[in-house]
Amino acid sequence: MVYQYVACNEVGEMVTGKLSAVSEEAVTQMLNYAGYRLINLRPYMPFFSLGRLSGQMSRPKPTEIILLYRQLALLLESGISIITALELLQVQSTNRSLKIVLAEIISDLRGGSSLSASMGKHPDIFSPLACRSLSIGEQTGGLETMLKQIADYTEKEIEAKKGIKSALTYPIIAAVVTVIVVGVLVGFVLPAFADLYSSLGAELPALTRIMMDFSHMFRSNLLSIMLSLIVIAGTGLVYSKSSEGRYQLDNLILRIPQLGRIKHLNELARTCRSISLLFHAGLPLTEILPLVIQGSGNRVIARALYDVQQDMLKGEGLAQPMAKNPLFLPMMVQMVKVGEETGGLETSLGAVAQNYETEAEDKTKSLISLIQPLMTLIIAGVVGLIAMSMFSAMYSMYGQAF
Repeated sequence: MVYQYVACNEVGEMVTGKLSAVSEEAVTQMLNYAGYRLINLRPYMPFFSLGRLSGQMSRPKPTEIILLYRQLALLLESGISIITALELLQVQSTNRSLKIVLAEIISDLRGGSSLSASMGKHPDIFSPLACRSLSIGEQTGGLETMLKQIADYTEKEIEAKKGIKSALTYPIIAAVVTVIVVGVLVGFVLPAFADLYSSLGAELPALTRIMMDFSHMFRSNLLSIMLSLIVIAGTGLVYSKSSEGRYQLDNLILRIPQLGRIKHLNELARTCRSISLLFHAGLPLTEILPLVIQGSGNRVIARALYDVQQDMLKGEGLAQPMAKNPLFLPMMVQMVKVGEETGGLETSLGAVAQNYETEAEDKTKSLISLIQPLMTLIIAGVVGLIAMSMFSAMYSMYGQAF
């Protein structure tokens, strides 16, 4: 791997350059032997690289990472060395990006780095929580067990995300279809009927006149409407990328009926399972909470956990600070309290996570079964209203003619 460095020579002059080495430690040693004092070191990334671009486009799927964890654990249990195991996984991998990452990890391991440290250089693929857990597994000699637990944790996290996506897929598709259908009817069908009715000089019903006026206004201001929608969407997107905007968006999501409850339960289940995994690995709560906060998918929950962390550092424990915030549901608070008193915190949190995941799954199924007929009624109502306006005009013209 090529590294770009900034160093200082014996007379204090700044020197920059590039070196090819297997690890950062090797670059540091080479510079020290040459009489340079290292100031800054980072991997060299060219401004444009086809290999890098194709690697980003073929980013490994979460299911591939789960399979990697499980296969690596199986190979290690079989007595194969970690480098040999990773080489076997690299050969059989069909994902270009994952092949490159595994090659870099193997190179780092040969240079003396640990597996957790090597994986930690790729946070977009291996989460900090997973890397920290693996570090504990390396220290305790239970790397294979930790790999399996991380695979189980990641799998449950993916299942929770799939539940949210499945609940949103149908209404989004239905909304897009509705917009397209209404746009075609208002932009093309209604104007054709309007020209016909105008040429016949017929008196139109009130509903038809309203729809015709709406169609005329829509066509006359189509460019302004499109520009306005683009500006609103762009402004919303930019604001949602800011810290405060993301917080407000996450807060809004939690307040959406049904969907907000599902998101809330999934986030709490993820929090409980993360704490349980890291606590079982042997990490203290003071190190666990920062990792959980960093991995949280909701800024509102993350801020609430930060408040819990601050109170915990004051000696209030975990359950007492959670009880101050209604975001942490009563069952979670009570089970955390029981876990702290009995010394079985990881077991209590695991049970809470399982309970919340089951409840979220049930509510997701109920939401999907509710959304499908509701969206069908909305689409039928909109299309029916437009059709009624056209047919009522036709019946009116028929009545006037006879």
